[in-house]
Amino acid sequence: MAGHDNSYKLLFSHRRMVSDLLTGFVHEEWVNELDLDSLEKASGSYVTDELRDRESDIVWRVRWGDTWLYVYLLIEFQSRVDRFMPVRIMSYVGLLYQDLIRQKAFTPSGKLPPVLPIVLYNGERRWNAAHDVAEMVESVSGGLEKYCPAVRYLLLDEKAIVNDPGWPEETRNVVAALFNLEHYRGIDEALNVLGRLVEWLYAEQQDELRSAFTSWLKQVWARRQAPKEQWQELNRLDDLREVYTMLQERTGQWPKRWKQEGREEGREEGREEALRSTARKLIQTTELNDRAIADATGLPLSEVEAMRNEAQH
Repeated sequence: MAGHDNSYKLLFSHRRMVSDLLTGFVHEEWVNELDLDSLEKASGSYVTDELRDRESDIVWRVRWGDTWLYVYLLIEFQSRVDRFMPVRIMSYVGLLYQDLIRQKAFTPSGKLPPVLPIVLYNGERRWNAAHDVAEMVESVSGGLEKYCPAVRYLLLDEKAIVNDPGWPEETRNVVAALFNLEHYRGIDEALNVLGRLVEWLYAEQQDELRSAFTSWLKQVWARRQAPKEQWQELNRLDDLREVYTMLQERTGQWPKRWKQEGREEGREEGREEALRSTARKLIQTTELNDRAIADATGLPLSEVEAMRNEAQH
């Protein structure tokens, strides 16, 4: 999913995205004390003392009182949950601190600045990996336990957020719009969200962010949802409004095309088994989310989710 990964890196290279991520999804009091106008992108490439190159994803820093808070975004887009994510986070945070020490980027009191590690996950399966490396280390007694490392990250599981009963119908937050488009609950809903996003990005003169969303819609979102000939047409467009207009015109055909593929796939099988066979094929060979597959086949969403969980074990 390198294309998806790169498109997200491009989106979250914009201050507006990081600002909306913090204010919309980090529900902690200290966020209110941030000077979001001070957000600036920091280097994300580190060389350890052993001269081994490691590439992180995105590092931002922001003023928090008299000091800088480093916001470390690890953008994770695997189809399977990474159970060793806490160890990766511990490694990346350590590399960041090594770099800050070399730069002598200390707080006024001479200490290292705080770091917020965020894992942004957009997979279909619920994230069930540990959130702290301490949870992965065997428990011991007799004094050894005090040497156990403890590094925690903030998980933002997009699908869990969108499916939460408290998820707002409308919100002026571009990150919320992205999450909703990733896990839309119907094509009409996706078009409504996209329409609001187009309105915001043109009204606020967000030219570069608008271009990043246009690339994501063409190269990632439509590519995994639309019939091949349609996403090829979309790929020739460069304006977000034009992309939105074409999606308005064409998305109504997508469920029909999915159902047609389902009939072709299972014309010699029983209807119910043909639908299940089609669902399994879509899970294995496409990046359609569970809601889209349920819409395409007419199967209950819960059954599609169970099939995906079975396929991933």
